Amino acid sequence: MDISAVNWLAVAVATVASFILGGVWYGPLFSVQWQALVGLSTEELEGANPAMIFGPAFILTLVQALLLALLLPAGSGLAGGAGFGALLGAGFIATGLGVNYLFARNPRGLWAIDAGFNVVQLALMGAIIGAWP
Repeated sequence: MDISAVNWLAVAVATVASFILGGVWYGPLFSVQWQALVGLSTEELEGANPAMIFGPAFILTLVQALLLALLLPAGSGLAGGAGFGALLGAGFIATGLGVNYLFARNPRGLWAIDAGFNVVQLALMGAIIGAWP
C-alpha cells in the first residue's frame, strides 16, 4: 500500500458519487421502507442536526474511498474496480452487518437495504477509482 500512488481526485470524486448514491438510495428508492424499519418518525428525521450527521458521514466515506484506493490492484479498470469493490462490500460489510443485525434482532429488510447500499456503494467507488488513470 503506497499512499503516494493514491489518485486523490479519484478518491474525492468517488466520495461525492457515494453521497449522491446515498441520497438516491435512502431517498426515492428506499426512504419509506428504511424509515419504517428503523422506527424513526418524519419529525425525528427533520429534527436532526444535518452537520452532525453529514459531516462525519462524509469523512467516514472519504476514509472508505481512500482505503479502497490503497487496496485496489493497479490497472483494475472500471469493471475490475467495480467487481473488487462489490466483493469487499459483499464479503466484509454485508456479512459483518448481517452478524450484527442478527444479534440485534434487526429486520432482515433493514439488512437488505443497508447491506445492499454498501455493496453498490463500494462497487461504484471501485469503478471510479479503478477507471481513473
